[in-house]
Amino acid sequence: MSDQLSNQDKGSVAYVMQVCLVAALGGLLFGYDTGVINGAIGPLKAHFTLDARAEGWATGCALLGCAIGAAVAGVLSDRLGRKKVLIISAILFFVSAVGTALPRDITTFIIFRIVGGVGVGAAALSSPMYIAEISPARIRGRMVSVNQFAIVTGFLIVYFVNYFIALQGDSAWNQQFGWRWMFGSEALPAVSLLVLLFFVPESPRWLTKQDRSDEALEILTRVDGADYGRTELLEIKDALARESGSLRQLFQPGMKIVLVIGIVLAVLQQVTGINVFLYFGTEIFKKMGSQTHAALAQTVIVGAVNLSFTIVAIWTVDRLGRRPLMMIGSAGMGISLLAMGLAAFCQRTELWILLFILGYIACFALSVGPVTWVILSEIFPTRIRGRAMAIATVCLWVANYVISQTFPMMDENEWLLEKFHRAFPFWLYGAFCAVLLVFVWRFVPETKGKTLEQIEKHWMH
Repeated sequence: MSDQLSNQDKGSVAYVMQVCLVAALGGLLFGYDTGVINGAIGPLKAHFTLDARAEGWATGCALLGCAIGAAVAGVLSDRLGRKKVLIISAILFFVSAVGTALPRDITTFIIFRIVGGVGVGAAALSSPMYIAEISPARIRGRMVSVNQFAIVTGFLIVYFVNYFIALQGDSAWNQQFGWRWMFGSEALPAVSLLVLLFFVPESPRWLTKQDRSDEALEILTRVDGADYGRTELLEIKDALARESGSLRQLFQPGMKIVLVIGIVLAVLQQVTGINVFLYFGTEIFKKMGSQTHAALAQTVIVGAVNLSFTIVAIWTVDRLGRRPLMMIGSAGMGISLLAMGLAAFCQRTELWILLFILGYIACFALSVGPVTWVILSEIFPTRIRGRAMAIATVCLWVANYVISQTFPMMDENEWLLEKFHRAFPFWLYGAFCAVLLVFVWRFVPETKGKTLEQIEKHWMH
């Protein structure tokens, strides 16, 4: 990727943005691959005659692939580099797109969904880590948040794609062919990511770890100038000299809390219920009284709100800081879920449910969605960042799978329907929002404006 600089020694924010946007395409495919199920699950369920348990498995199987992808990518990113793992992810996305569009039975479909999930898990770990390692501290939160922006953009694009594909035929056509086009449409962005990745550099921190300091210095200089490059390279080398390179480092005094914070934040981001609305939103709106096309249109509105408030997060995360956004967002999510449950319990119209869902999505997009990934990409030591992030990210995907598998079962449970009128899942996720609020207030430090090496020293001290 060329960079038009009149003076290389001054560095270029434009160069950082170009590189980060390419890496963030991994996030876009993360959103696209996981979000495509939202509009496709209805006709897919009818085509293969799935019950509630099988519906949850068809939705959640990709998330187990995500856990596998995150686990494998953690080791590979530390050994092969962040960029090569993103290239592998792009290939897996393409294979999954073709495979899920052409299955003759549900087993084949699930196999290729898991393949796509492996790609998602690898990209979800590698994209924010790569962006954090190449961005200067003053804009790192903003740049990592661009990855979340790409994720929600992927969701929004695929909601539009699903909507327009569904308009091409009636219900019978969608059950036979429509859902196939929905899954196959992912091939185009997958190829785009694969091609563009060959034009971006490797992470300078990974290069330094591999004793390729000259290459690392060249990249750091292009990022923010010669003075920054020399100073940052010295800090990276100093940090690497103090690291053991073993995961045992996370169990040293002062570092144990880092792993706990990473895992708890990753799990709580999911068990607060976000992917219930991103994966099952169309079906929720149908059960609240909307027709199919109206439900798909409402899902597009959800995606648009998600995108809009993620933009707000990008411009505030390096100004307000990580902690304030997380606390404000988790409180707003909890209030919205409480109201959502009350509306469902009182059997109000779909308009009320839509408004409360939009409030919940706005609070998540403003805070817990992007900021969790920012924190995870910042807090671990350089030598083991890939493997440490992998542990937290695997826990995130397992939690996501549990939520995706159990929501249809709770939503169709006769005893829960009789007692709570579909309110129970919303109230359960709202309780987890309260847990998240308390946890951030009590245990998560502010990392705004600090270099990755300064954050590491904070834990050691």
